[in-house]
Amino acid sequence: MGSTNLRWRAGPDPFFPYLPENFYYKFPDPCKAEGDIVCIGGNLSPGMLLSAYRQGIFPWFNEGEPVIWHSPDPRFVIFPQNLHVSASMRKILRKKTFEISFDRAFDAVISACASVKRPGETGTWITSDMIAAYTALYRLGKAHSAEAWLDGRLAGGCYGIRLGAVFFGESMFSYEANASKAAFLTLAESLFGEGAALIDCQLYTEHLASLGGVEISREDFLKLVARYAA
Repeated sequence: MGSTNLRWRAGPDPFFPYLPENFYYKFPDPCKAEGDIVCIGGNLSPGMLLSAYRQGIFPWFNEGEPVIWHSPDPRFVIFPQNLHVSASMRKILRKKTFEISFDRAFDAVISACASVKRPGETGTWITSDMIAAYTALYRLGKAHSAEAWLDGRLAGGCYGIRLGAVFFGESMFSYEANASKAAFLTLAESLFGEGAALIDCQLYTEHLASLGGVEISREDFLKLVARYAA
């Protein structure tokens, strides 16, 4: 794989070997990267994706680009002690406005995350290749979803990767106000109740900051991942 040269074929490299779930691929050291991009190329096979997350790296690229591997500095995370549930959201959760489930509709959640319109965005980074790759991780028990249902309809949800005591959040969507928050907060409380050390939110957003997200250095994040993402 290369460093930051973008003159690569679009999408996963068909000539890069398929790495099975238990294969560990050593990425370049993120702390030696110039900026947030660690390297470019490779594919989205299970071994490659899981290796990346265990090293604090994730894929993020648009249609027409090669696979680009990122490790932001600073990193945006939620720790158990920082999780914030507002009074209004606590009321929604207490009243069970939404029925919340886990891993009931992963395919529908990731497809909705890819298709939902977001302010200021004209496309999606959740390409067909990404959907196929994360769905494969779901089948392996590594990717998970949380769903919020309203009157039997999927109203919102989120998905991500769980490795050891770290949940790496990927994306969320809402068709109804507060649906994604209800799904995410219920998932977060469940994770922290089971002993999770942190939820990785990757990059700062006002939405996640309102739920307790804080920025930490990439160096500190990598230490936490090395310790907790078994």
